[in-house]
Amino acid sequence: MARMVGFSSLYRLYPQQPTWSSVVKRVLDAPSVRGRGRGVHSGARNTPARLPFSHIIEEDVAFFTRLLAGRAVTDPDVLAACNTDWLKSVQGKSELLLRPQTTEEVSQILRYCNERNLAVSPQGGNTGLVGGSVPVFDEIILSTALMNKVLTFNTVSGILTCQAGCVLESLSQYLEELDFIMPLDLGAKGSCHIGGNVATNAGGLRLLRYGSLRGTVLGLEVLADGRVLNCLSDLRKDNTGYDLKQLFIGSEGTLGVITAVSILCPRKPKSVNVAFLGCLTFQNLLETFQCSRGMLGEILSAFEFLDAACMKLLERHLQLTNPITESPFYIVIETAGSNATHDEEKLHKFLEEVMTSSLVTDGTVATEETKIKALWSLRERITEALTHDGFTYKYDISLPVEKIYQLVNDMRDHLGNKAKNVVGYGHVGDGNLHLNITSPSKDPSLLAAIEPYVYEWTSSVQGSISAEHGLGLKKRNYIYYSKPSEAVALMGNIKAILDPRGILNPYKTLPDDLH
Repeated sequence: MARMVGFSSLYRLYPQQPTWSSVVKRVLDAPSVRGRGRGVHSGARNTPARLPFSHIIEEDVAFFTRLLAGRAVTDPDVLAACNTDWLKSVQGKSELLLRPQTTEEVSQILRYCNERNLAVSPQGGNTGLVGGSVPVFDEIILSTALMNKVLTFNTVSGILTCQAGCVLESLSQYLEELDFIMPLDLGAKGSCHIGGNVATNAGGLRLLRYGSLRGTVLGLEVLADGRVLNCLSDLRKDNTGYDLKQLFIGSEGTLGVITAVSILCPRKPKSVNVAFLGCLTFQNLLETFQCSRGMLGEILSAFEFLDAACMKLLERHLQLTNPITESPFYIVIETAGSNATHDEEKLHKFLEEVMTSSLVTDGTVATEETKIKALWSLRERITEALTHDGFTYKYDISLPVEKIYQLVNDMRDHLGNKAKNVVGYGHVGDGNLHLNITSPSKDPSLLAAIEPYVYEWTSSVQGSISAEHGLGLKKRNYIYYSKPSEAVALMGNIKAILDPRGILNPYKTLPDDLH
């Protein structure tokens, strides 16, 4: 039975915390919300003001040096990489990096920081795209990189329990030797940590088949003010009270630091096929998706798309080869099952149907691992290709499936020749568009043309401004485009309960008008 240390006593410990009614009133009365409807925002591109946290002094460094014995880092060269996000668009000023190895060490770190009112920036693989994994000012960086041990794996239930710093690809390799796989797969799998994946509720390439982490994560071990909230569980069913772990999944390190995870892992499929197809129109692509769901059914594990502009970037910057005839749109379909003959027969009938009905103009199929990886690289390496095309403005949007590419077309019309490239790719199976806009260099006038247009457009079709990347620093003030003010106020109240001093990943996820 999992041990749980709750937070009910926080009301007694911190009597000055905001009440629900005061938070609601403050948010509803804010200039950015009062008298306006869905989709408002306030100063979304402005750097926030530093909150009144304590500054690190020599005594603090001495304490952490004693606690971590060589794992409290002040070397500017090491800190430089941890202060900069993957896109090199956010630069923090932290002077201290902490590398704990155990939950107890994290507990002592947070207890001390809470008492000293020192802000903390939790960091996993630092592969985020919204500035959520690096400091904004001088927050202490708490890295989970050395918390990288598999704790247990149950080969009967398929439940894996591991520390938060385990790299996703390493977990996948560990499980494949045991004939299992991770339920999520990301392009950044070689660097991202499972704790960060859970903290951002990462989606990825297998969501169509295995669902989101909200369904596959069975338990968490989380810390807020230094006390351990042990919700680790290897039970698929547990209906005793509130499901607290759901608060922390997708909270981006603002409510607690995830130190361990238990996750349900599916068996490794015995038969995997990947098809790379070309379509003349996006409508043809959507009809191909409908057909795949009907004809491939239970073996369909991924349905991804990229446009011709993405393919040109892959060819130009990474020297990858298009394996089929040039097309306006491309599809990557993966099937995964237990019977090769059965799966190949279903795939063959599906391909025959979409080719004869002219939904698909050309295609190729891979069954060998090296060829499968080559086809997947055409989808997974788009982000890498974009980094070579100039400064990239990235948008992770969730939309009704039929409207996914309409936003790309409308954005091209809206921007005209202001942008170098406007490209679209993503997960058709769950309505997730990755809209990317490049320019030769950082361009404030281009950004002003993109935002808030992209968010207004998304809100107008009842979409979400963040499908899987989170809000982080960059999108925090745009939250009202996807959530009503009452919901945002409730989020602020939850934050006040679990992190009364606001030391955990400040300036992220929640809008500035909640401070």
